[in-house]
Amino acid sequence: MYTPRAFAEDDLAGLDWLLARDPFVTLVTTGEDGLPLATHLPVLYARHGGDVIVEGHWARPNPQASHAGPALIIVHGPHHYISPGWYPDKAEAARVPTWNYAAAHLHGMLEALHAEDELASIVARLGERFETQVGGDWRYDPADERERRQLRGIVGFRVRATRIELKFKLNQNHPVANVEGAIAGLRQLPGEAPAAVAGLMADRLARRAR
Repeated sequence: MYTPRAFAEDDLAGLDWLLARDPFVTLVTTGEDGLPLATHLPVLYARHGGDVIVEGHWARPNPQASHAGPALIIVHGPHHYISPGWYPDKAEAARVPTWNYAAAHLHGMLEALHAEDELASIVARLGERFETQVGGDWRYDPADERERRQLRGIVGFRVRATRIELKFKLNQNHPVANVEGAIAGLRQLPGEAPAAVAGLMADRLARRAR
């Protein structure tokens, strides 16, 4: 991922935040024909210090489910258009539009999981992770033979990240007044995306003063 120094993050708390906010990622591998394969799916994320582990599962017919080896996980954060009209120096500096966003790329080796206990653990933990968000009470029941049979239709995976790229592009390369103007502009817009980007920008701006 192209990441100018001004936008690079080295604090993994940023990765924690991204995956707590949205654990629906893009998993990219290379197929036997050399072409990329991509799957969009929810994942389980765990970090112990600098050790980052991501787990999930595919439908068994998914061609990617036969892969093991190098993989890229793309974590998607909030993003929004930034108008140059929000910058006080827009005319004198000939400012142009840009797009602010936060994202992460996790590179690592992918391990396919086939054992029933591993698959059951992933399904159970995904249910625990997401059911509460919708007020549901579903839980994987290992005593239910029907649910155990359905595990045969999936393949699990685990990725241990060997390289992590964090990019928070939030106008850090602009004067303070421009950042404040963009934050004000975003906060006038409806919806969660502009508010989230404005919040990240305000946080990074506050760090400048430390």
